[in-house]
Amino acid sequence: MRALTWQGTKKVSVEEVPDPTIVEPTDAIVKITSTAICGSDLHLYEIFGPFIDAGDVLGHEPMGVVVEVGPAVRNLAVGDRVVIPFTIACGDCFFCRRGLQSQCETTQVKEQGSGAALYGYTKLYGQVPGGQAEYLRVRLADANAIKVGAELPDDAYLFLSDILPTAWQGVQYAGAEPGGTLAVMGLGPVGQLAARIGVHLGHRVIAVEPEAERRAMAERHGVETLDLDEDAVARIIDATEGRGADGVVDAVGMEAHGNPGTSLVHKILGLTPDPVARKAMQTVGLDRLAAVHASIDAVRRGGTVSLSGVYAGEADVLPMKTMFDKQLSLRMGQCNVRNWVDDLLPLVERSDDPLGVQDLTTHRVPLEQAPEFYDTFREKRDGCIKVVLEP
Repeated sequence: MRALTWQGTKKVSVEEVPDPTIVEPTDAIVKITSTAICGSDLHLYEIFGPFIDAGDVLGHEPMGVVVEVGPAVRNLAVGDRVVIPFTIACGDCFFCRRGLQSQCETTQVKEQGSGAALYGYTKLYGQVPGGQAEYLRVRLADANAIKVGAELPDDAYLFLSDILPTAWQGVQYAGAEPGGTLAVMGLGPVGQLAARIGVHLGHRVIAVEPEAERRAMAERHGVETLDLDEDAVARIIDATEGRGADGVVDAVGMEAHGNPGTSLVHKILGLTPDPVARKAMQTVGLDRLAAVHASIDAVRRGGTVSLSGVYAGEADVLPMKTMFDKQLSLRMGQCNVRNWVDDLLPLVERSDDPLGVQDLTTHRVPLEQAPEFYDTFREKRDGCIKVVLEP
């Protein structure tokens, strides 16, 4: 089959790789119809080379049609249309029963000290072949594959794989009450959806984003926006009677663009021998923390900062004095996708599309163009906000 493979820092290519097969009786094979490029895929593209091998298949936002099931699969049949969550969970362990599928004890990558295995996401999370491919072997298929209807287009359902539940969890963790103010840092795909979810839940939403196209997209959905250069934190505080937002979602994460020092560290690590780089990435601070610090400043006393963006440093410094003095709560973590599906599936199937999931994809291209569009997405060229690939 054809699949997008990692070949080196900032180098990916579509190659012929072996077709996946049923290995465990709980497996299913899915023919992929749509698969998206995620912002966290750019971390693999640029930074996490020490934890990836050339030829690894990328991608963790797929959906498609079941073409084969293992003998122990009970809830799926050939022909079912399914979305595949990026987290791989058993559905029945201590953590899964508590809605913490991203910490699943059955698939935890214990040799790396990590939580549940993920599709297409480095040795840190199991080195499981991903879904930017023609076919995907779905592990523990009964507990993971989400069956969806046949009437709506893929764009209605695809983002249930990751970014929609990630945004929903981020807003839930932020803890703003209906009628309260939710601030969102960053209007990439997760930030776009978090802002729309906030509006849907009855919050006043103020989002901060430097790219004009992204601000315009959010404004179509009732979001107030600020340019990053507008002293955004001060304006959020002024707009909330001097208190700050009730909750803040940081949807930026470890993106290093615009920070030469952090970018240089990432480049150096990409050129460092893998064992040395792996040790450094597991012990030093790597992240640009501007979005975290802005979130801490923009939230009111007693409020909550919710981190949806991915961070990777082990020695990043946070302003503990300020956080303690403001009596802040800080919530974060990989999304527990299956925990939120029952809330989200009825919303994405509504005819009025209240979360605007069908107004997010800006580029839909063949899988063969994936290398070009990794770069387009990274550079935010051509108004690129969300890329969907068609194998």
